[in-house]
Order: sequence, then structure tokens, then C-alpha cells
Amino acid sequence: MEKQAPQNGPLEEALTISRADIVIGIPSYQNARTVAHVVRAIHAGLVKYFPQYTAVVVNSDGGSTDGTREAVLSTRVEDTHLLLLSHPLFPIHRLSVPYHGIPGKGSAFRLIFQVAERLRAKACAVVDSDLRSITPEWVDLLVRPVLHAGYDFVAPYYHRHKYDGTITNSIVYPLTRALYGMRVRQPIGGDFGISNHLVARYLERNDWESDVARYGIDIWMTTIAITEGFRICQSFLGAKLHDAKDPGADLSAMLQQVVGSVFRLMQEYDPVWRKRVGSQDVDLFGFRFDVGLDPIEVNVDRMLGLFRRACVDLGEIWALALKAETLREVRSLALLAEKENFRLNDELWVRIIFDFACAYKERALDRGHLLRSLTPLYLARVASFVLETQTLYSPEVEEKIEHLCRCYEDLKPYLISNWDGSGPETAETDRKKSAGVMTGGTPDVVDAAKNH
Repeated sequence: MEKQAPQNGPLEEALTISRADIVIGIPSYQNARTVAHVVRAIHAGLVKYFPQYTAVVVNSDGGSTDGTREAVLSTRVEDTHLLLLSHPLFPIHRLSVPYHGIPGKGSAFRLIFQVAERLRAKACAVVDSDLRSITPEWVDLLVRPVLHAGYDFVAPYYHRHKYDGTITNSIVYPLTRALYGMRVRQPIGGDFGISNHLVARYLERNDWESDVARYGIDIWMTTIAITEGFRICQSFLGAKLHDAKDPGADLSAMLQQVVGSVFRLMQEYDPVWRKRVGSQDVDLFGFRFDVGLDPIEVNVDRMLGLFRRACVDLGEIWALALKAETLREVRSLALLAEKENFRLNDELWVRIIFDFACAYKERALDRGHLLRSLTPLYLARVASFVLETQTLYSPEVEEKIEHLCRCYEDLKPYLISNWDGSGPETAETDRKKSAGVMTGGTPDVVDAAKNH
């Protein structure tokens, strides 16, 4: 049964359904090409694995003009094409509704959570609308741990191309792991299962007007679940095949919003992370197997060019964000003539991220300028990673990422020392701040990184 939301809004529309055990949400914007496959997979998963439960599929759309909402409502799935041991007892309702507020994925999630709470759903799951690899089993793997095993948060675990998910691999996973002590491999994966208790906790928060409403939503959800004691697990979903991009292109806004959310949450949960040492595994469900992955082309020359330009244009900003030794090492990298010799090693990279986290906390300069100035450094790290792993296979690349994670954990005392203000260069930083170095406009290289 498909329904277009009436004029009185999606929550009132949800009331006409009255109750649902499971709510599956699909945030979307201009995804007409892929969303029908996602809807079919969800429908098949609900019919096959949860025939005894009432379910609603909610498409929360950001104003698509390409027919995304129409595709959600018109997609047909014939149950006779599925191998079913039992037939569903209830129809699966489908809603497609526009969300309001700050444009972004987080605002879409908020509407999905509101519908789930209104329908008193026992479990809620969200999946990306551009997935090409989703199968009916994803529904089972995201929902069953919540319904039948008492977990509150199910994070995805995928096989991904070694150059897909570079923000995750270089910053978010190892930093979150080092801070909070839990090895959630895909903390910003995009596809999650959530209990009704955790949905309620998300909705009572008052930070929905921040970057949480945009790309910051995934790490926000994961961090709250970890730090506030909710039961967490992971489910192996196989490959994540979606509209992947060159990791050096079109990721500037995402990088700023995700990293900004991580840094802001570090301040909120300071009493939690400073006490935790090392990390531990998180329960993993599903059968792990190797899969083929789409190739990803990476433009290393462009990334290194932006980095070298930034070493000139962003020098004053980096002098406020980075410790003197860190900055010296960064500048020395720009002098390397041969691309093949370029290496931004793990320890230097971790110190860069920790220095930026402390600068964000201390407001050494405008936070927007600070986060934008991280983009060329991130591109340099990705370029170094690509050059180092070109001939390596996935297991060897994963070993490299594991080494980086251990480096984050080992350098945590460095973070705490500088976070508390006991690190070096406080007087020098104060001098530069008082001189007004940080008050200038955003350098051109940052805008160049944003536009590629």
C-alpha cells in the first residue's frame, strides 16, 4: 500500500497507519536511478524475514525533481517471485514525504525517526538511496539484532574498494576507535539499525540545527550510541557498491562537516574518552566473504598540487593549528620533487589530526577556516596512501589501516596533553592570535579544493 503524504504532514499521515513494528527509512535527493532497486530489496527483505511483523517504508526526500518520490511509490515487487516459507500477515505500507529544515541527510533521518517514534516501532533501520549492492538480507542483518538480540545500534560492516571511504579510513574510524575504545569499522557507513530506545534518545537531543543535519549525522549517531552505553554490534553486509567518487574530489564539504562533528562531540564527551585506553572488538554478525568491487580512479597529481599550493597560501593558518615540529615536517614534504618519494607517515598524520582537534577546542581561529584548511592536508594523506598501496591487495591494505589505528591509540597521551593546554607553544599561539593572523579571509586554495 503506497501513500503520498497529505497537506497536514508526514506525522499525521503516519497516524493513519497507527502502528508498525518495523520502520525502514530511505533518505533521498535526486536518486531516481537507484532508489527503485533499494525499495524492492527492502520489500523483499521484510516479506521474507519478517512476515509476522507490521512494517512501514519511509522515503524522506530533500526535494527531488527527477522522479525519486514517484519511483519509491510506483515500484512493484511480486511476492510470487520470492522463495517464501510463509506469507506476510500484513501489507507493507510505503510513505514518501519531503523533510523540512536544514537541507541534508541528518534532517532526512530526523523525519524518519519521528515517524518511527510516532508509530511506536520496535526497530528502525536506515539505508542509503544510491545503493546498487543492497539485498533482502541487509534488512535481516540490520533489524534482527535489534528485534531478537537486544542490541540498540547495528553498524554496517562492508567490503569496500581500498580507495573508497578514505575519510573513514584515515580519520573517522581510527580516531573514534582511539577515543572511545570500540572498533566500529564503519562509523559513518550510512546504513544502520536502531532500537526504539536509541531513536528516542536521538530525538530528545537539541543539536539538530548543526552539521548533524547534514553529513555529520552518521558519526553523531555512532558516537552517542558508544558513549552513552547503548548495546552495539556490527553486521557484515558484503560489498557496498554505490555512487563512489575519486577520494580527492567533491568531498570538501563532507570532510568539514564530519570532522567538525567529531571534534565537537570530543568536547561533549571529554570525560568519557580521556579515561579509555586501547580498544576492543565489537560483536559482528553475518557471514564474511570476499566480493568483487568497482574500480576507483584517483588523481594523485591534482591532490599533491593542491597540497603544495596550500603550503604557501595556508601557512599562517596552519601555524595556528599545528605545533611547530608538525608544521616543519609538513612543509618539508612540499619540497619533495619526485611524486614517488612522497610519504605522509602515520605518526605525522595522527599529530596533524590531534593538533586540529585541539585548535578546534581552543578556537585558535574561526572554526570554518580551520576545517577548510584541513582539506589539502587530507588530500596529501590520501595521495600518500594511494602511492603506498597501489600494488597491495585488500588484506594488506587493511593491515596498513590497522597500523594507523594503533598509532592513533599510542599517541593518545599527546592528544590529552595538548587538549589540556599543557602542550608546547602556548605563548607563541597566543602571540599570533593577538596579532590577528587568523582574521583574514579564506585562502584561494581552500576554495580550489572545494570545487574539485
